Amino acid sequence: MVEPNIKQRFGANVKTWRLRRGISQERLAERAKLHRTYITDVERGARNLSLESMERLAIALDISLPALFTSVHELPMLLNDPRRPNGSARLVDILLVEDNLKDVDLTLRAFKKSGLNNQVHVIHDGDEALEFLFGSGRHASRKDEPLPLVVLLDLNLPKLGGIEVLRSIKANERTRMISVVVLTVSESDADFHTSQSLGADAYIVKPVNFQRFCSITPQLACQWALLRQSQGSTPTP
Repeated sequence: MVEPNIKQRFGANVKTWRLRRGISQERLAERAKLHRTYITDVERGARNLSLESMERLAIALDISLPALFTSVHELPMLLNDPRRPNGSARLVDILLVEDNLKDVDLTLRAFKKSGLNNQVHVIHDGDEALEFLFGSGRHASRKDEPLPLVVLLDLNLPKLGGIEVLRSIKANERTRMISVVVLTVSESDADFHTSQSLGADAYIVKPVNFQRFCSITPQLACQWALLRQSQGSTPTP
């Protein structure tokens, strides 16, 4: 059974995120396919929630599930940045660094087909990948935002190669704990072995699909953060 103080904190976070998004309890209930009274009870900390209901709330609020267990006031996010759609920030759970547009399309299609709901951001070269992670250059507005949970990193990138990107990620105190999954065409690739020595957490032989991604999540210790849509079911609060 969930401890009362945890339920209350979770409920307070749901309410805070809902207000930040500018939506009513009725609207949140509609999005999450839950009853209005259920939302009221959740925000009061008076409900024991199922994992499915938690996931539905996260999806309805357009945030990752882990974010619902952290107060919005504790997250260093630029929620009111006017440059963002509707003035709200979006968490990026997965950063895909891949310059081959066909491989990007195959990866995104595979995730979508499998119902993966984590936010995926795509970047096509090594220089911009580091700017995104370090909050500099074209991505200076991200300087204080949460880092991705996982970086899917192709080794053959323009401007700055994947090996150098990996080296920079693992050498920086702020980013070294990000899980980096190397995308390679073959395990025999010499760069693949170099990436292992530099601290890559796992590898996937391209093309990426959901099954291959799920197979390496135990190594990343982030399987709890993967959000999937429920298929054809109605939640029972």
